[in-house]
Amino acid sequence: NLFSRLFDNLKEPGKLAIETPDGGQVSYADLIALSGQIANYLVSRGVKVGDRVAVQAEKSVPALVLYLATVRAGAVYLPLNTAYTLNELDYFITDAEPSLIVCDPSKAGGIGALAAKVNAKVDTLDPAGKGSLTDGAAKQKAEFATVARSGDDLAAILYTSGTTGRSKGAMLSHDNLASNSLVLVDYWRFTDNDVLIHALPIYHTHGLFVAS
Repeated sequence: NLFSRLFDNLKEPGKLAIETPDGGQVSYADLIALSGQIANYLVSRGVKVGDRVAVQAEKSVPALVLYLATVRAGAVYLPLNTAYTLNELDYFITDAEPSLIVCDPSKAGGIGALAAKVNAKVDTLDPAGKGSLTDGAAKQKAEFATVARSGDDLAAILYTSGTTGRSKGAMLSHDNLASNSLVLVDYWRFTDNDVLIHALPIYHTHGLFVAS
């Protein structure tokens, strides 16, 4: 499981992982605990190993942790551009058939109708990281046994831009994402002393799998 590769052998779990624009600080230990709560909530919502979790939400710490929690629970993360219309979302949702869709509260009504087509549940997450997802996760315990996955198992699906035809779901395994990270560390010479200003959206492959 990619989550295990990232977090199981941390030497300094209390070290700063994220600093938000308002000065908030999140440690690696915080990410582990928060992802455990969200993973437990996903399971309580019926998300099973291999299920798709579709997310159309603005970038926030909880939105990033939702990605970690999805992978940790053995499910498949499906990020969707926040600019997609309901007509566009209809294609992605009916094609991927997620069991859970997380969206902005203002879009829950329209997306709920699309979710009904594939018997998916809907949770909300606003730009401040508030919504039914975080409300539900706050009631869950932080301990969660990371689901064992093989390197070839699916971890995420990213739909192509559809420039030359209908968008296609690119299937990314745990090994794919781990290899990407290792190559970047090697070529960009990242160290544990580097600080990255994260300006990209996390529905985009660079923002989620390269910059993060």
